[in-house]
Amino acid sequence: MLKAHSIPFPSSFSSSSSYSSSSSSKCFLQQQVVNKPELPLASGDFSMETGRQIVFMALLMTIPLLRWKRFPVLAASCILIVRAIVVQLAFYAHIQKYVLGRSIVYTKSVLFGVAFMCFFSPVIALFKDIPDVDGDKEFGIQSFTVKLGQKKVFWLCVNMLLMAYGAATVIAASSSSMPSRIVTVFGHCALALVLRVRAQSVDLSSKAAISSFYMFIWKLFYAGYFLIPLVR
Repeated sequence: MLKAHSIPFPSSFSSSSSYSSSSSSKCFLQQQVVNKPELPLASGDFSMETGRQIVFMALLMTIPLLRWKRFPVLAASCILIVRAIVVQLAFYAHIQKYVLGRSIVYTKSVLFGVAFMCFFSPVIALFKDIPDVDGDKEFGIQSFTVKLGQKKVFWLCVNMLLMAYGAATVIAASSSSMPSRIVTVFGHCALALVLRVRAQSVDLSSKAAISSFYMFIWKLFYAGYFLIPLVR
């Protein structure tokens, strides 16, 4: 029941942990400076204002309107915006300006990364609900998996990733750098092949097999970051 009516585990865990420690610390701050100096407020890692903001944000997460798992398009859009756009552009801008001290000029590899992750992010959003179909049905959550079935959503995700790798291979082949072209074309083709072979062996009747494949998709996701900077 908790899963069906809460935000995803990592976010809920970190937020609730910060919420509880911040609430407790603000009430007993003076005692905790002595008793538990490692806590965020007591150690000075968080200011009182930061503690108040964390408590406020954690409270917002309890509002039913913000429980986006019930709205699959909204949930997928959130993951896409954060993973595909904000993370790529914001991290690059931060490194360029504040670490390297350079002007912010978005390169081909950065724009490629945004486009590539626009395929990957919806796949993650869709696939994460495949193992949860029974619980979603029980609690009336109309995810795409509930509406379309596990098999259709599974192969939709796989085909979206294969399309992403195909497009990436075409873009990589247009690189002006021969070493870059060889590595990125071969790399994306290899990942696509591994994906296809692994997908064909998944037993869709096994929740453990589906969950394992979901974790495999995350490995592909991070493997992509080794190739993205090489696209010139």
